[in-house]
Amino acid sequence: MVPQRGVCWFLGLLGLMLEDGWARLAGPTYVSEYYSQAPQKLSLYSWYGSARLFVFQVPENTVLMRWILQASKGKGPECQNINVTVHFRAGAPPVINPLQTKFGINTVALPSFNLTIPLSSDQTNTFLNISKPVPGDWFVAAHLPKDDGKIEVKGFSVKCSYIFQPQMFVQRLINVPVLEPNTSLRMTVSLLHPVAHLKIFIPENTAELAIQLTNCTINNHAVEACPVRLLIGSNSLPNSYLKILNCNESVNCRKILDSPPWMKWLQVTVESSNNDWIVSFDIEAYLTVCTPVDIGYLPTMNKNFTLSSKSSVTNNMDMFRVNMKINNTEAINDWKSCFHNQPVLREALDVDSVRFFVLNGPDVFVTSDYPIILLLNLNTRRDNGGTIILNLRLNKTSLSNENSTVFACLSAGSPVMSLDVNSMNCREALSWGYLLKMNASILSTSLHVPYPETDRWYLTLQILCPNDKGQVCVKESARVTVSTVLSPCIGDCGIYGECRLLRTHGYLYAACVCKAGWNGWSCTDDTHALSYGRQLLATLLLTLSNLMFIPPTVVAIHRYYFVEAAVYLFTMIFSTFYHACDQPGIAVLCIMEYDTLQYCDFLGSVLSVWVTVLCMAKLKSQFKYVLFILGSLLIAMSMQLDRRGLWNLLGPCLVALGIMVVAWVSQCVKRRHCYPPTWKRWVFFLLPGIGAALIAIAVYGFLETKENYYYTHSIWHILVAGSVVFLLPPGKKHISLWFWTRKLTCGYQICSNVEEDLYVVC
Repeated sequence: MVPQRGVCWFLGLLGLMLEDGWARLAGPTYVSEYYSQAPQKLSLYSWYGSARLFVFQVPENTVLMRWILQASKGKGPECQNINVTVHFRAGAPPVINPLQTKFGINTVALPSFNLTIPLSSDQTNTFLNISKPVPGDWFVAAHLPKDDGKIEVKGFSVKCSYIFQPQMFVQRLINVPVLEPNTSLRMTVSLLHPVAHLKIFIPENTAELAIQLTNCTINNHAVEACPVRLLIGSNSLPNSYLKILNCNESVNCRKILDSPPWMKWLQVTVESSNNDWIVSFDIEAYLTVCTPVDIGYLPTMNKNFTLSSKSSVTNNMDMFRVNMKINNTEAINDWKSCFHNQPVLREALDVDSVRFFVLNGPDVFVTSDYPIILLLNLNTRRDNGGTIILNLRLNKTSLSNENSTVFACLSAGSPVMSLDVNSMNCREALSWGYLLKMNASILSTSLHVPYPETDRWYLTLQILCPNDKGQVCVKESARVTVSTVLSPCIGDCGIYGECRLLRTHGYLYAACVCKAGWNGWSCTDDTHALSYGRQLLATLLLTLSNLMFIPPTVVAIHRYYFVEAAVYLFTMIFSTFYHACDQPGIAVLCIMEYDTLQYCDFLGSVLSVWVTVLCMAKLKSQFKYVLFILGSLLIAMSMQLDRRGLWNLLGPCLVALGIMVVAWVSQCVKRRHCYPPTWKRWVFFLLPGIGAALIAIAVYGFLETKENYYYTHSIWHILVAGSVVFLLPPGKKHISLWFWTRKLTCGYQICSNVEEDLYVVC
């Protein structure tokens, strides 16, 4: 599994076709297949949703899988050299940690296999070969380096496009010979047939698999050590479940595998160590199977009952006893005992949400005589996007020996039936498990497994006694409460995170997006977390800075710009409550739905600019108010379409500035003098207002990041509100504000303003 880089994926296709042609000449029938998915645009990594996930289906009997990874970037000065990281995993999405954050307590995750592709040219192709891959779903996740946290206004700056597209070629065998148990099969490897491929089906309840090679000959001459390599299993990422035995180093070429994966086809390959020889041999397989005795039926199934967290379905444990039989004959094995099946009910709740009930529980009766096996079926191909949450609790009063320990092992594919008290892990030949322990001092334990593999999972429970004290477990027993669920996220990502459901090509999976500086898979890493005081400071700065709109509102009222004052007041109120609701921490206040507050804040901001610039144009009142209404309707429509678009703000600004420039030029021509006419208006009002507005735009467009947002955006509020105070033109002196102070006469009067041609009823 060594990555090779080339300049064109066609070379990879040509090489695969040549290999396919050579394989056909060698004898076995190979079929080459090609799979591809649409390219996707990559993003800088900030959380799991930043990675682009691809899902491929590897068919059965695949002997070679070749990945062709195409990465490209756009053209332009904004496109810099960058590294693309690609993660691989079989059976479930890869658990990745590019930010090097801490996982939560009791969370276990194996590191994923990854490649780093340096993207220094416009397009790069990388090849990865994997022989004898595990059949089923393979997941590929790609992302760019860590996000720098810069907040970019949509359309304000040009971003480079980095594109990634994975392609997969597979080479699979047709009509693979089946190795039957207890049946010898004569095989030959030579120059034309350097590899012999076989497969064997592993039935349920298999405790042991033994494969041996006998009667080996080289060029029809009998030899003791067979010059071949025996390979059992398949390759997977990040772990390889391939077992290799060099038969040339031992006279007895025999490989024994404990607890092989149940209900699956297992690949067996024999490779010649010298292609110049014609090597023949007999290969035979033996299975040790724990065959369940006749358990009849579950009596409670004929009755109506309802499952709940307090439900208990009792049944005789002896009905589920399993005896070991070899070739239909009971065998006595001193070092490995048989097991008991504990029936479990699976209840699907929602997407990536499953609950498991122990039918005669929730307590499980655990003994030292034999392991107890619970089946957790996650083999639907829809359950690997969540997290297994396993909680165990030991009933101390039921523990007959305080020095004994209850061991638990959660494994995929097959149960671990030979637990060792001195072992720090629970793994068999072709499976990896997670070990848990409980005793008189540790009464409870938990385990979280994110993105479990698509498989049949098993929980093994057994009591073992320490060997160092010379004690032997004799009829020890205890009761353990088992609680197992598949949840989209661990603890719903806590108070500083949000569990989001993601989708790619119809596949659904869940991930946590963290806030307030918290990080980690389930938002439990507080290394860079914001304290409550800092959260409160951020909330106060972003909300109280909106009070700077009070001066523009007062100035507008003083100068008789009532519509403008109403717009400023609207902006101040909704901007205040929007930022109070938009905070990432717990210092949050939402008076209505977040989307409504955001829409009103964005709408008020653009309308404030629109009415201010039109007010500066000094238009006729009728024309000005028509533009107010028309602009408000168009701005409201554009905000509904794309409220974060650059032209939603820039468009009204440019139109309003164009109207203002035309109005000012018209006044200059009419008066034959510069407008506004006084230099004091320019020096003390217009230039400071324009300067504050330009500084605000620079802060908003270039300086804001996720870390400094709370004070840079507060500066934006202050500068924008301050610029309005300077830019508002003087009002009309002859209009009285307080109409109710006039002495009312009988009937109604038409009061006219000749200069403005405005008629009102007074």
